[in-house]
Amino acid sequence: MTDTPGCDEPFVAELGPLRSLQFDGLTVQSVMSVVEPDALALDYTRAMMGFLLFNPRPRHIVMVGLGGGSLAKYCLRTLPDTRFTAVEINPAVIALRDRFGIPPDDERFRVVCADGADYVRDCEDAPDVLLVDGFVAAGLPPRLGSADFYADCCRALTPGGVLVVNHWAGDSRYAVYAARLRDAFDGRVLAIGAEDGDNRISFAVSGPSFPPSRGQVLGRSAALSELHSFDVTDIAQRVLGRLDRMMGRRAGGARIDS
Repeated sequence: MTDTPGCDEPFVAELGPLRSLQFDGLTVQSVMSVVEPDALALDYTRAMMGFLLFNPRPRHIVMVGLGGGSLAKYCLRTLPDTRFTAVEINPAVIALRDRFGIPPDDERFRVVCADGADYVRDCEDAPDVLLVDGFVAAGLPPRLGSADFYADCCRALTPGGVLVVNHWAGDSRYAVYAARLRDAFDGRVLAIGAEDGDNRISFAVSGPSFPPSRGQVLGRSAALSELHSFDVTDIAQRVLGRLDRMMGRRAGGARIDS
């Protein structure tokens, strides 16, 4: 079952127990299980939660791109001491929030209708984590892949804060975006793949606390596994595998890429 979409307008599609947000009937932007509405149904969202391996106790999370609200709902449920701000440019996406069980605004949570690049540039309440998952029907908006945007993200974060970016590796400009991200964060970037598509999740850290040690990642993974419903150990192993490759390249004098 689907709602009737307009041109480039978001619409809701339902297939059995799954409800998805789409723009074109081909690419799924967000998926929710109606049986477990707060669960992370897609692997790329679970991979984005890997920011907890870098900063396990964020005070404030800002997310660019609301979508179906999967990450917002999950963080609100599992991180009770964290505030969450979702920035969404498309009011038609925000209008669908009730269909995806996104809670109303309160003291911990708010949805702001604004251009995410402008919001980050002008941000006064420095977040500990920035999640960037802002796609439109045509793909990644150019501003969200620009050098200026990544530099603004680095400036906006608290010291040691983490930027998490969902990229699509099939984008012909992915290598350009990755290079800009490395430049903005002086190489403090690590990327892992998602298991259910061509998504690449990049973690960039604003400060000298990168890279984390193997012991830090394993210790945080063990502690987080007690608190979360997704397989934190699996995400940690992807992070460690990437760290090992990065360290090997650094020791060999080769260029490190993400």
